[in-house]
Amino acid sequence: MRVGLLSEGGYPYAAGEGGEWCDHLVRGLGQHDFELYALSRSARQEDSGWHALPGNVRRVRAAPLWGGPAPGSVGSAHGSYGREQRRRFAGHFGDLAAAITLPGDQAYRFADGLHGLADLARDEGGLAAALRSELALRSLETACRAPGAHPAAYGTKVADLLVVSGFLERALRPLSLDWYGSADGDRGLAAVDLCHATSAGPAALPGLLAKRFFGTPLLVTEYEVHLREYYLAGTEALSLPVRTLLSAFHRRLAAQVYAEAALITAGDGQARRWQERCGADRARLRTIHPGMDATLYEAVGEGDLNDTAAGGPALVWAGGDVEPHLWEALATMRVAEPDVRLRVIGRPPASGSTPDGVSYGVACGPEDYAAGDVVILSGAADGFPVALAEAMFCGRATVSPDAGAVREVIGGTGLVVPPQDPRALAEACLALLREPERRARLGAAARARALELFTVEQNVSAFGALYLEVLSRAPVQHAAPDPSVPFSHAAGSQQPLTVSPRAASPTWAGRP
Repeated sequence: MRVGLLSEGGYPYAAGEGGEWCDHLVRGLGQHDFELYALSRSARQEDSGWHALPGNVRRVRAAPLWGGPAPGSVGSAHGSYGREQRRRFAGHFGDLAAAITLPGDQAYRFADGLHGLADLARDEGGLAAALRSELALRSLETACRAPGAHPAAYGTKVADLLVVSGFLERALRPLSLDWYGSADGDRGLAAVDLCHATSAGPAALPGLLAKRFFGTPLLVTEYEVHLREYYLAGTEALSLPVRTLLSAFHRRLAAQVYAEAALITAGDGQARRWQERCGADRARLRTIHPGMDATLYEAVGEGDLNDTAAGGPALVWAGGDVEPHLWEALATMRVAEPDVRLRVIGRPPASGSTPDGVSYGVACGPEDYAAGDVVILSGAADGFPVALAEAMFCGRATVSPDAGAVREVIGGTGLVVPPQDPRALAEACLALLREPERRARLGAAARARALELFTVEQNVSAFGALYLEVLSRAPVQHAAPDPSVPFSHAAGSQQPLTVSPRAASPTWAGRP
């Protein structure tokens, strides 16, 4: 199988997000060929270099989502459209602009505008010059001033329009790239069997175009939901009209990607619920937990969990910086257990004194978990609680706040307390410190659960099964398949062999 792996600000860049799981995926599915189509976010990221790529990566295509337009994406005649091209652009860009300025269900208009711009870019060689032109500004202004437009959009100024049009030009650059076949015979995404996008943002646009042009199925994976990350990124420096229009664009794009994807995966139930609220069909949602290298924690996880660390009972705080309620909980615990010690994995507080018996560490490795009898998960942990899974691999009993994906990850192998509740936290920790046998049972059960759900092998195997599921539902019909590539002909594309009835008759049936 040939897989086009689509990323934005991630793999194969060494400074990219999600590079580790993508690298494990590519290496783990060595029987498949991968082509990487990467969108970079900054010059610093491009200068960081790439991961060491395995042999089944057949090619890498990269383009920037920053700075000026990529070479070859400007358009015909150095960006100067004729009358017919300007008319087409104004109509399609006007549909897209109206979809992000008008409230209500505008999915059909956004899809029409996006598909029309994609067809125009393919016919004319690019959109970059048109998206930065005065025609684009006028179309955007007309949409903002139209009856029924969002009140915040109605208040846009010229400076706001310039900011929004610049963002749209960068976000829509994938429409203008030469990744969909070129005159020199490079077939690009036309030659892959499956597109796998690592987010529902601009990274998925090449997958949408491959589906439109070639019928290639699209799989979308989000360990961090793109739309949620945009909301949390903080855009206070932008004006209200700009924030309104950009948020609308991100919402419409995510909904369009979810609508056209064959399957959508998330790393936990919290991300999956976000995807469903943003328009993803529940029937096409799957959960594939992140995979971690279990061998890193094997020595600790298989050790003796009943021995209390030298110097008294020890706690480990992991997953985020220290929180104020921790000191109150520690004071309560020391009334009953004066010798209890605490190891905080995080930065020390900027002001204020630290109680005795408290140490700090920047990184958290197996040896840090090994030094603790009980691991406490920080309430600030967002998304998938990696620190909690690491503690489970180490066979440690845990106390976690009832937030995010904690219950889904931990199952019944640890204690869960209300967030920001120092009394409940202290009582849970003391209960585990006083019962070493219970602590050992929970730790063993936690390690068994982690080995079942959160290993690299489980992650890779799940994606391999999804690849086959997606391709079996939507096989790609290549116009000119390469006979040297196994299975390049889709099933059923050739007529079955014909055998004459006479030749098929056995000798004992009276054949002369």
